[in-house]
Amino acid sequence: MANDTSFYKPVSFSVTVITELMIPSYSNFGGKIHGGILLSLMDKVAYVCAAKHAGNYCVTASIDTVDFLEPVEVGDLVSLMASVNYVGRTSLVVGIRVISENIKTNKIYHTNTSYFTMVAKDEANQPVEVPGLILENRNQVRRFIEARRRKQLKQNHKHEAEEIIMPDDVAVCRQMLAGERCTIAN
Repeated sequence: MANDTSFYKPVSFSVTVITELMIPSYSNFGGKIHGGILLSLMDKVAYVCAAKHAGNYCVTASIDTVDFLEPVEVGDLVSLMASVNYVGRTSLVVGIRVISENIKTNKIYHTNTSYFTMVAKDEANQPVEVPGLILENRNQVRRFIEARRRKQLKQNHKHEAEEIIMPDDVAVCRQMLAGERCTIAN
């Protein structure tokens, strides 16, 4: 199906934006919006975007780094903008940009960018092939290439992590941890 362009959809087909008012019940003990609320909203927009492209139910397989760049305040409008950046055979990478707008001052802050890997499922809960992606502009081509590179780096990191060997000798462990803010209990 890779060469059957009838099984391709443009990025614009599934672009999704969700905007929500941040209310007091979303705040943490510090008075800012709880990070878990933002993660839940990000998961929601990733699902909608992926499901629109795939035409099937999608599940979250992984989330790449989530860095909270700016705090979100009660009363802010948070907008989550999602687009499919990459497709594999049964998976999609959805890029999400989160902005927070103070509606009193009209100041807008970029609070998060993250990448969710979603897997399309059929009615039997089995992975199902997703449509290919029609890249409509240079920015979408860049995002696709960057997503492919992040996927390669993630696979390399996983392979390297599997090769980490824990030394049996406590003295070797102590040497490895020299300068770190930890100690080994006797």
